[in-house]
Amino acid sequence: MNTKLKCLLLDDELPGLTYLKMLCEQIPELEIVKTCNDPEKLLSDFANLDFDLLISDIEMPGIDGLHLAEKLQDKLVIFCTAYKDYAAEAFNIDAVDYITKPVKLERLQKAITKALERFEKSNSAKKFIQLNTDKGKTLLYFNKIQYIKTALSDSRDKMVLLTDGSFLNLKNVKFDTLLNELPDADFCRVNKKEIVAVKAIKFFNHNEIVLHHLEENSKNTTLILSETYRSDFLKKVKL
Repeated sequence: MNTKLKCLLLDDELPGLTYLKMLCEQIPELEIVKTCNDPEKLLSDFANLDFDLLISDIEMPGIDGLHLAEKLQDKLVIFCTAYKDYAAEAFNIDAVDYITKPVKLERLQKAITKALERFEKSNSAKKFIQLNTDKGKTLLYFNKIQYIKTALSDSRDKMVLLTDGSFLNLKNVKFDTLLNELPDADFCRVNKKEIVAVKAIKFFNHNEIVLHHLEENSKNTTLILSETYRSDFLKKVKL
């Protein structure tokens, strides 16, 4: 297996963190991106870190591993803890595995194999949809979408803002059709005329959503969050 998982290691106790790092260095499928003994610090750094897997303790000061894991979007999590009591909660949030300390290399390797299987399965999932545009057919890749809105010229058409800042005009397609194809965890309808990619959001409150994208006037794109779709949106961003 040539795949390597980019991995974060978190344990508030330095001896435990050092030991975990030593074990992970013996597993060729892992690439350690960062080790950390402060969960609050790691949480603040998440947006700037490129990783696939978090291996974390649970009982830590500030924020525990379970609540930290709930804040991750589509990342794999393995818990390594001295306590057996949290196993049910860990699997409720879809953890890959739950290892009780002291961690043994053979047991950790088994968990990493499970993580790799899940990672490769998710990577083989559908990544695009074929649609008609005003210039012909296109393959619209999900990871390139920032938001989708009803076209001003014709409500049957939809305009897609792409990550490169350009717009794509989709011909005669319904929001329901798009929502059935888009990955549910990554996209959310926010009002009657717009769908937003969760990763495109910079700020939000109960009434509006501000995107990272800048308009021509150098102001961030702002979308209205309507009451009809508010509850579903808040679940997606895990508030």
